[in-house]
Amino acid sequence: MSLTNCRFYEEKYPEVESFVMVNVKQIAEMGAYVKLLEYDNIDGMILLSELSRRRIRSIQKLIRVGRNEVVVVLRVDKEKGYIDLSKRRVSPEDVIKCEERYNKSKMVHSIMRHVAEKTLTPIEDLYKHVGWPLNKKYGHSIDAFKLSITNPEVWNEVTFPNEAVKLELQSYIGKRLTPQPTKVRADIEVTCFGYEGIDAIKHALRTAEAKNTEETQVKVRLVSPPLYVLTSQCLDKSVGISVLEQAIEEVTANIRKAGGDCKVKMAPKAVTESDDAELQALMEKRERENQQVSGDEDDSESDEGVVGE
Repeated sequence: MSLTNCRFYEEKYPEVESFVMVNVKQIAEMGAYVKLLEYDNIDGMILLSELSRRRIRSIQKLIRVGRNEVVVVLRVDKEKGYIDLSKRRVSPEDVIKCEERYNKSKMVHSIMRHVAEKTLTPIEDLYKHVGWPLNKKYGHSIDAFKLSITNPEVWNEVTFPNEAVKLELQSYIGKRLTPQPTKVRADIEVTCFGYEGIDAIKHALRTAEAKNTEETQVKVRLVSPPLYVLTSQCLDKSVGISVLEQAIEEVTANIRKAGGDCKVKMAPKAVTESDDAELQALMEKRERENQQVSGDEDDSESDEGVVGE
């Protein structure tokens, strides 16, 4: 038994009419020789007549060595190990479904291989004890792995080869599959030119953070008056966007009561690390500009207090 190589599924061979992911190894007169990636790289062949519905002028334009292809299984000779495949009978929808399953299975295999290497356990033993039973119970073991992070009862369905495998698998799944929070951001301009203008802005911006809970936190940061940034981090991007939209509504309602206004310069959206870096650079630039302008020290201090207080 190999420590790192094994088929992804319990069945040694794919079913006829099932869709599989293959890698093209060689192109010959009869067709293309391929390896079935989900079945421990066993050999298969796409016959020339099964490459395309149209007349073939150049095989190279249809299929290339080294490329992955989704194909459908036509025949399986288990005794001789022959597997005949077709590319021309595969629809775009079939390709999408097969790619989704393959990517899930590849992630499971990566986790299994890591655990096999760490615990010196043959990877097929891991599949027999963990992967394949979970495939039966949950449709795909990756879904069971994700569920196990919040519901450890998933592991009651399997019998681990030993305690070391159990601990390593659970620890690695926690690192690999725990969802990461998404950062959502909105940019707003808040102005109020009345007598109580600065206090009115402070009060309005505080309402954005007034409904914070452990799950949803809104933070307000000053870029430079009148520009402010609202941010929130949530596992579900749509929840984060909704929270910021509600916060903007609260700020707008409160500042308008005081005769001011709130304009959305950038609607709530998920942001990347590079967006954050750009914002940080802008804030530092504005801060340098403020320091260089004489006579506005008092104003800048009072405005910066909007967020910090």
